[in-house]
Amino acid sequence: MTTLRNHITLIGNIGSQTEITKFDNGSKVARFSLATDKTFRANNGKIKSDTEWHRIFAWGNMAQFVEEYAEKGKKVAIHGRLVNRTYLNQEGKKRNVTEVELRHIIGL
Repeated sequence: MTTLRNHITLIGNIGSQTEITKFDNGSKVARFSLATDKTFRANNGKIKSDTEWHRIFAWGNMAQFVEEYAEKGKKVAIHGRLVNRTYLNQEGKKRNVTEVELRHIIGL
């Protein structure tokens, strides 16, 4: 029997200030964006780079760590798992989003 795993590792720069949401039960979630660069050779032969943005969130002790040490612009390696969720926006339209639930972070 094959066991499928949901793991993702990204290296990039923190692209936003961390947003912290605190709940009545004392728990918290930290959210920030991560920018990764993709370099490729265009049809004209020139090297180009595109930035891809990723939504990152962390719970509990990891949220506390991110709140204290994560700074916009800092280069980090993160490891976590992909999470897909659906929500209604302010206009009531259904939106799908893919985020990374942070499990480990290393400053580079």
